[in-house]
Amino acid sequence: MQRPSRSTRLALAFALLLAASLPAGRGALAQTDAPAVVPPELSEEARRTYAQGLREVRESIARKDYPAATARIETLLAQRPREAQARFLRGVVQTSQGETDAAMTTFRGLTEDYPELPEPYNNLAVLYARKGDYHGARVALETALTAAPDFVVAYENLGDIYARLAATHYDRAATLDRGNKTAPAKLLLVRQLLGTN
Repeated sequence: MQRPSRSTRLALAFALLLAASLPAGRGALAQTDAPAVVPPELSEEARRTYAQGLREVRESIARKDYPAATARIETLLAQRPREAQARFLRGVVQTSQGETDAAMTTFRGLTEDYPELPEPYNNLAVLYARKGDYHGARVALETALTAAPDFVVAYENLGDIYARLAATHYDRAATLDRGNKTAPAKLLLVRQLLGTN
């Protein structure tokens, strides 16, 4: 499977901001859309039909019509069970419906089958962060950047994760040493940066 170009990946990135553990706005991790890859071995007509099916899924997701999106995804996956984009969109729907564990399983499966695609690692990182596992999120984002060193969304998300990790460590330092004057000041600055004070 050919990795999409930088411009294609960036054009497809959309900000589905998760409001769970990271607030919307500053400090929130951005999810990305699936790479625009239509299976090359299909006939031209089948490729157009398949691409139309993916557009319908995206439109259903945009309308928050998750049952329609799920039904269309299942139809697409019945035809092509390993196709990355439909599987990715399944993970997006699962995430939107609060099915975090199922979405993580979906994105992990994609990282195993298509390690060259950075988007599943990025979205997996968002879910790790939602669960408060910032170390897992960091590893997923670093892996995304190994796969695609120009993946801007992952860089920004990784910065947010480092800020979250910094806040955790500053808080721990302040708790362990009540006389520490610098850790609380740094914690306040990081919280202001993240918009969580």
